[in-house]
Amino acid sequence: MSTTLIKAERPLFEGADWEFSTIQRCHDAIEKVALGEMGLDVYTNQIEVIGTEQMLDAYSSIGMPLFYKHWSFGKHFARNEAMYRAGMQGLAYEIVINSNPCISYIMEENTATMQTLVIAHAAFGHNHFFKNNYLFQQWTDANGILDYLEFARDYIMSCEQRYGEAAVERLLDAAHALMSQAVHKYPRKRTNDLRSEEKRERERREHDEKVFNDLWRTVPGKDNTRSNPTAEEQRKALLQLPQENLLYFMEKTAPRLQPWQREVLRIVRIIAQYFYPQSQTKVMNEGCATYTHYQIMNRLHAKGQLTDGAMVEFLQSHTNVVFQPDFDDRRYSGLNPYALGFSMMQDIERICTEPTEEDEQWFPHIAGCNDPMNVLRDVWANYRDESFILQYLSPRLVRKFGLFHVLDDSNEPNLRVEAIHDERGYRKIKQALARQYDVAWNSTDIQVVDVNLAGDRRLILHHRALNRILLDEKDARMVMQHLADLWGYDVLLKEIDPATDAVLKEHAASPRPGIVKIETS
Repeated sequence: MSTTLIKAERPLFEGADWEFSTIQRCHDAIEKVALGEMGLDVYTNQIEVIGTEQMLDAYSSIGMPLFYKHWSFGKHFARNEAMYRAGMQGLAYEIVINSNPCISYIMEENTATMQTLVIAHAAFGHNHFFKNNYLFQQWTDANGILDYLEFARDYIMSCEQRYGEAAVERLLDAAHALMSQAVHKYPRKRTNDLRSEEKRERERREHDEKVFNDLWRTVPGKDNTRSNPTAEEQRKALLQLPQENLLYFMEKTAPRLQPWQREVLRIVRIIAQYFYPQSQTKVMNEGCATYTHYQIMNRLHAKGQLTDGAMVEFLQSHTNVVFQPDFDDRRYSGLNPYALGFSMMQDIERICTEPTEEDEQWFPHIAGCNDPMNVLRDVWANYRDESFILQYLSPRLVRKFGLFHVLDDSNEPNLRVEAIHDERGYRKIKQALARQYDVAWNSTDIQVVDVNLAGDRRLILHHRALNRILLDEKDARMVMQHLADLWGYDVLLKEIDPATDAVLKEHAASPRPGIVKIETS
């Protein structure tokens, strides 16, 4: 977007050095542009300056400001530190937390220009997306997450003191192994916020004990193995089967877990759910933040608040962020979400202000509307990566990125080009690319389908193997072992062909003694 503003204001800073007053000036100037000119809507910002070791520590605990202890975090810290010290890995300029207030960690080693850039990117770009996107509104509680993390940390520390660090560590090992299968994929009615979790923990314990006593009052034996269709329906209704959230199922129904163990599973499950929207909005989230910082930095420069030297430093960093290597480049590892997201945001702006005949044909609802920010704010609020690409990837961008669709069929000896740059091809390419970001297409579909309550209490799961793609044998065996340890009885996983319901493979596991400590009253 061309700018006609006259440079009239003094620069916010000169040179690379900065003080906290510099950060304040930059934040205030960015806020004026973001809220006043771009119409963004953000949580209150909390900006914290941290050092290298603190950034590495934040890496190790998945970026959360408060977190419980686990050996895997220390392992990640040691690896990242070694890679960084050896010059084999850089550090992020910032980490931003989806909370209210929105916490942005910025590196003390950054120059004044980079601090301005990351504040625009994180404290306003990501912040706006967190607050307004429908997925984050449905699945996360920005007001309560910090209080909940404090409760989770303190609760697990108290469990370590009461039951021993080894017992808690083994439980967390099993819970972390199932974390990717620990989300509800469809919205549920929210009956409480995260701030009330500490109070409700006792209420849950009393309620769950009543449910467990009723559900598991029978003793397993070989005499109760007759099949009763009505009883089967009642059992599945009581257990809410089929159930795709494995940690939720363990928390609610695993017969041998104690109340404190169920609460730990709940903690891991809620944190997994907190990150669920982020996995579906990587392109959009980074595209929103990158477009926001690009607009803000250019507008500050046009007003004279950024020097030419600062602008050159910014453009060098920005260019590196949105760089997309070619397919035959050694650095190529797929589509760069920053590059794709930023290009799509800019393309929407172009379609709104300078549409071509092609744009008017493909995007009649926004072509020439001359209000790109209104369109972008609507996009950022109402789409996820899959639907965003399906709706707004233009033929022009397909040509710019050189995209085409290749079919790799294991039953065919050769690859086949399915779509190229023509009208039919553009639609197929959009659909194929959008599918790569579809959570239903990419995530493993594993569900608990039944429990043999009358017999040996074996847990039965199904994996619907899309395109007959089976689980990795080693990974499946390890995860099944953790599942059996939590359940306390045998578990059986059947890999099913969705087209024919034929069983392709089976995995079985039995609980190891003493992995989950059992206390009997």
